[in-house]
Amino acid sequence: MNNKKFLAAVVGLGLVTLSACGSSSSGAEGSGSADKSVTLVSHDSWAVSKNVLADFEKKSGYKVKVLEDGDAGQAVNKAILTKDNPQGDVFFGVDNTLLSRALDNGLFQSYEAKGADTITSGYRVDGDKVTPIDTGDICVNYDKAYFTEHKLQPPTSYDDLIKPAYKNLLVTENASTSSPGLGFLLGSAAQYGDDGWEGYWTKLKANGVKVVDGWEQAYNEEFSGSAGGKKAKGDRPLVVSYASSPPAEVIYADPKPKTAPTGVADGTCFRQIEYAGLLSNAKNTKGGKALLDFLLTKEFQQDMPLNMFVYPVVEGASVPAEFTEYGPQAKDPETMDPAKIAEHRDDWVKSWTSLVLK
Repeated sequence: MNNKKFLAAVVGLGLVTLSACGSSSSGAEGSGSADKSVTLVSHDSWAVSKNVLADFEKKSGYKVKVLEDGDAGQAVNKAILTKDNPQGDVFFGVDNTLLSRALDNGLFQSYEAKGADTITSGYRVDGDKVTPIDTGDICVNYDKAYFTEHKLQPPTSYDDLIKPAYKNLLVTENASTSSPGLGFLLGSAAQYGDDGWEGYWTKLKANGVKVVDGWEQAYNEEFSGSAGGKKAKGDRPLVVSYASSPPAEVIYADPKPKTAPTGVADGTCFRQIEYAGLLSNAKNTKGGKALLDFLLTKEFQQDMPLNMFVYPVVEGASVPAEFTEYGPQAKDPETMDPAKIAEHRDDWVKSWTSLVLK
């Protein structure tokens, strides 16, 4: 999921960013090293345990190089612009909110990854252009300390967010540049319908919602409840983030608190699914296919929860107890048919931009 490595930067622990990983031999940037290295292009929340990656490199013979390209929306747009001469071989991190844009622009070539038949049925897609890798929920998070101090019940629904009690408390991301921001917009459209979501956002704007470019700024700078937020003296106790953010606040805190300092407004969640695919015109298609196969192994799938704070999609992949204890999946998240997202997304974002940002 997009931008959930927040505590790696804040407390300097645990999560492994691999942007500089890989072969340093001469010609590594060009096609001459394609048989020795494979490049993964991703948003900036990619993370994997060193030993898990090393195991893949040893078995496959490929060195993995990772190019992180910002927030998911930015990364997808850049990948589309460079599709004729792609920056890498595999793209990871396009989600169900942006999938049709990637497919319509011919970003991927066909490949059915080994293990695709083990993906839980609800997450499978038609065709073989992309492979589901993980899932999670975009939700409003709240700072428990703030609401305790102000003797105020935290919100539990979309409706609550437009009440006077929560005026000037919420920060969200730009729906045109950020996948959680877009997910929150789509969740509101699913909740209020084609004819009702604009009225909802009119009320949300009047209630003081703040919009910033991406998740890093929203969570680590504006939100009062994150480790980053406290450092940056953020003053917004409500933020659009993920259902998996509270366990991250516990697992990578030092000292580790007994309970999560943040909570999730369960009635504000939108189900996100992330995909990976073999880039069109990839220089190393063989290595790219091997890397896609690796992303569906139980070894990688079971490594994801405590690294990228997402849930696996492969049947039988286990999730650590501490992950589910502090961040269970939403019980009844909003969802939307991919075809409807494809049909309305761009118009909705255009309308949202005019309504909220101008």
